[in-house]
Amino acid sequence: MGKSLETLILDNKESLTDVQVKINYKFKDIKLLQTSLIHSSFAFERLKNNEHNETLEFLGDAVLDLAVGDMLFKRFPEMREGKLTRIRSALVNESGLATMARNLDLGKYLLLGKGEESSNGREKPSILSCAYEALVGALYLDGGYERAQIFINHSFGPLLESEREVLLATDAKSSLQELLQERYNEGPIYILNKEEGPAHARIFTVSASFRDKILGTGTAPNKKEAEQRAARDALNNPSEILTK
Repeated sequence: MGKSLETLILDNKESLTDVQVKINYKFKDIKLLQTSLIHSSFAFERLKNNEHNETLEFLGDAVLDLAVGDMLFKRFPEMREGKLTRIRSALVNESGLATMARNLDLGKYLLLGKGEESSNGREKPSILSCAYEALVGALYLDGGYERAQIFINHSFGPLLESEREVLLATDAKSSLQELLQERYNEGPIYILNKEEGPAHARIFTVSASFRDKILGTGTAPNKKEAEQRAARDALNNPSEILTK
């Protein structure tokens, strides 16, 4: 017979305390925190009421968009809407949110089904990013938007400072496309050169090519980011573009 959420909270009292210390917040309704850490695979196998974190993830996604948008609006008041949107997308994506989850060691506290546990689910970016969003959703419901915003600002603020220049140039693919279209009426082609590493931690190497010449190369944990890095590498070598 499956466990109840209340029993689960008693079983995981120490872990729930650890998470609250890490995020510097004590939940009034501890059920929200526990639910944010339950993956659907665990709920299907072990819980009576099949309670898991996907609804909280949906809510957290919306709160993140608002809070990160607000933070960017205040940091870059003169920036145009399109650029702000692209920077937010570069921050609030699976890879970025998984990094935030790893910074909290959130994978350690997740409740997973047997299949996900055996396939190293605690390190999967998809599971980690969803858990981070669910935690934001739980914070919002328990402490309100302001408390969730404090947590999000604390998570993303340092990244925004340390990666400021990279983020400001985050849409390198669009910039490279526009440059080549303007000069040659053609765009670049992105070629996947290499894919390596275990399934849960793949590394992709991509080249930005134009008229059979490599303009730049990038490596990242996902193809989209590798393409952005390849485009950025190309833009850092304008002579290669201008002499095509």
